[in-house]
Amino acid sequence: MFTGLIEHLGTVSAIELDSRGCTLTISDTGPILGDCHVGDSIAVNGACLTVTKFDAQQNGGWFEVWLANETLERTDLGERKVGDQLNLERAMGPHVRFGGHFVQGHIDDTATLISKTPDGDSLRLLFQLNETTTPTRPTLLPYLIPKGYVTVDGTSLTLTEVDDGKRTFGIMLIQHTQEKITLGRKDIGSKVNIEVDMVGKYVEKSVLAVLNGGGGGGGGLIEKIVQDVLAKKGI
Repeated sequence: MFTGLIEHLGTVSAIELDSRGCTLTISDTGPILGDCHVGDSIAVNGACLTVTKFDAQQNGGWFEVWLANETLERTDLGERKVGDQLNLERAMGPHVRFGGHFVQGHIDDTATLISKTPDGDSLRLLFQLNETTTPTRPTLLPYLIPKGYVTVDGTSLTLTEVDDGKRTFGIMLIQHTQEKITLGRKDIGSKVNIEVDMVGKYVEKSVLAVLNGGGGGGGGLIEKIVQDVLAKKGI
């Protein structure tokens, strides 16, 4: 579990591709490797990945992660190049202050950055979701609401606008956030990793179960409430 508060920026220093996936080496990461162990989880641009090797001292610190083909298809990590910077966050500890929102590190899909607009010392970014949906990639629009949460490249952000018709959503980066993450430096047309608020998913599933007659008799409860309302109105 993560909070969506980026701890550090690492740099891609090596990429090894084969038919099964990809090994990614991320350097300049010493500050977050002091308590690292092989098998630990680190969110890399929002994707929860497992540390397979690391050295906290050599060349400023580095660690390796394995990207399966599913991860390469689902995220933007397959498009990263040597020299690119990545947002990093270690898994949440049991006694840390919780400043973001519940982030699983399970990327739902990617979106495309379509505009960047300065607003004082802040920056407004507008993204567009994929136009096609499949059973494994359902539309994310139901989970995006103004002032709700969204995770973009691992960063917990507040939605400032949502347009269902255009499949777009916007966020604002204050100056401090621009300096701490990679998002403000991405070019128009770049892909970003999106994870929607998992609370919305659970709420949707629970409501659908009730409406479909599951959920321990909840459908009957809703039916009774509707009948009572109609009775009071004399219908």
